Amino acid sequence: MRRIVNKLRVFVPLWLTFLLHKDTEAQRAPSLTRHKRDAGARRGSRDIRFVGEKMMLYLLLVLGMQANVLAQKVEEVGMVSMTVADLSQSTRFFEEVLNFKKIFETIEHGKALDQLFGMDNVRIRKAHLTLGEEKIALIQFMAPEGGRKIPMDSKSNDLWFHHIAIVVSDMDRAYARLRQHHVKHVSTSPQTLPDYIPAAAGISAFYFRDPDDHNLEIIYFPAGKGNPRWQTTGAQLLLGIDHTAFAVANTQESLIFYRDILGMQVGGQSENYGPEQEHLNQVFGARLLITGLHGDKGMGLEFLNYLAPPGGRPYPENSKPNDLWHWHTELKVQHIEQVYQKLQKAGAAFISNRIVNLQKYHFNAKSGFLVRDPNGHALLITE
Repeated sequence: MRRIVNKLRVFVPLWLTFLLHKDTEAQRAPSLTRHKRDAGARRGSRDIRFVGEKMMLYLLLVLGMQANVLAQKVEEVGMVSMTVADLSQSTRFFEEVLNFKKIFETIEHGKALDQLFGMDNVRIRKAHLTLGEEKIALIQFMAPEGGRKIPMDSKSNDLWFHHIAIVVSDMDRAYARLRQHHVKHVSTSPQTLPDYIPAAAGISAFYFRDPDDHNLEIIYFPAGKGNPRWQTTGAQLLLGIDHTAFAVANTQESLIFYRDILGMQVGGQSENYGPEQEHLNQVFGARLLITGLHGDKGMGLEFLNYLAPPGGRPYPENSKPNDLWHWHTELKVQHIEQVYQKLQKAGAAFISNRIVNLQKYHFNAKSGFLVRDPNGHALLITE
């Protein structure tokens, strides 16, 4: 289907030229044929032909626009990265507590990284880790120093809230493992969402924090919920990452950015509330609209729009990638120049000052740039 649509995109300009030429001939035709005996009949035939041509033009234009949308969709939600204060400490936490496996560790610097992160003299120490099919990156900024810590009084409805949801096969065993490692609780305990929330009924979850106070979640999906690959009878406890989620101020505004501009697909919505949700998020009176999105491949992405209570604070001004609340989610696309131009026209806030050549660095991409969504969350767009 994509090949057909792409061919139509090539032929649309040719059809436009042809039809405009025919339309010009049609406007001249009456003066050339008005003295002929069957002028009326020919004119009627010509009008029908012109209507058919205009319908064909409309169809081709619609297909051309559809091709443009298809060309700019998100092919994959890739690696999720977070800034850490001490790479060794954070790597040890994810390996020992959550059973991630380190793939490699590297130190990188150079002009391209300055352009990507929007800062001078960038020098990073980075580790890539994997759990199941998903990967994360932990990034310590050796320079520039001075990145700010996550505020001690952070709440789940503050707009810098961000987490990854780690799937477990047994919530009781997983929670016991976290307790053995003395993790910092956000939730009071694991919460099982009730039947009056149909989309989430039976799902169990627990929020906690890593050494830098990043929020993390473990989640259990009962039969019939979530991705079928999470339904396992094996002995493995920690299975992979289902999604990354973050707080948003307005769902519709975020959908315009992620769905309409970037081409992500909406998977579903759920309005969650009640005592279980309050204990999970540790926000009294929590009522939130959750919207799930996805690309063709990779983990999911979720908006957490708190309808109540009010008072969630905005993403901190003048945030930099070396601040510890910085996360960025990789979205892999085709035609990165088109995506960059669309975001420019939409007035998006860029961290990178251009599309950056990343082939010398460990990003598994030819090029990319960092941009912020309407709420301040960072995305790494790559091709």
